[in-house]
Amino acid sequence: MEPATATSHRGAGPHGSAPDAVREALRAAISSGELAPGVQLRQDELAARFGTSRIPVREALRQLEAEGFVTFMPNRGAVVSDLSIDEVIELLEIRIALECHALRLAIPAMGEIDLEQATKILRAYDAEPDPEQWGAFNWKFHATLYAPCNRPRLLSMIEANYGHVGRFTRALVSQATGKERPQREHYRLLEFCRDGEVKKAVRLLRDHIEETQKTLRSAQRQALRDAGDVRPV
Repeated sequence: MEPATATSHRGAGPHGSAPDAVREALRAAISSGELAPGVQLRQDELAARFGTSRIPVREALRQLEAEGFVTFMPNRGAVVSDLSIDEVIELLEIRIALECHALRLAIPAMGEIDLEQATKILRAYDAEPDPEQWGAFNWKFHATLYAPCNRPRLLSMIEANYGHVGRFTRALVSQATGKERPQREHYRLLEFCRDGEVKKAVRLLRDHIEETQKTLRSAQRQALRDAGDVRPV
């Protein structure tokens, strides 16, 4: 299997930006599922793909390792990290803490432009028939709500954590729940934001993410039953 199919970023610009360009492209490919868990990331092939030397590639992979997207394995080098269900559940708990805090800070700073942009995203989400695309709309909506908090480091942490969670939950949750219930909750959340109802919005967001945890546990139990394993989960 070819190690990376992410879009090339040749000619990254000024000194120091090449590792960032490689890291962002690989992170996006991993988060979207384009690069699946266990795929080997060969430095020489990545360097050729991105039109750079191996040094920026090595730096980018080390940064992705620190973020949890990449694992360095003996005799294999860098591979896309895998996560257990329990680890994904923990990341969802972290998601609740980070995103609820961001929303709490963001609502008082939201303007009409922010609310209109979020509305446009939900309408496009409604019109999208392909479940493979729903995760991208979901992220755009949530990111739009959190952006007014004006906390760059917090937003960066949210994006990285969402990338981890999304690559393991996107297809599973979309297939299990469809988009009717999530979208209904999205519109309610947007109304709470529009009305300045901070506590109600944060409570709904928490419930919204906790529902994803329940869906994952349910899917895990079903997978064990299908495999003939009746251990409690």
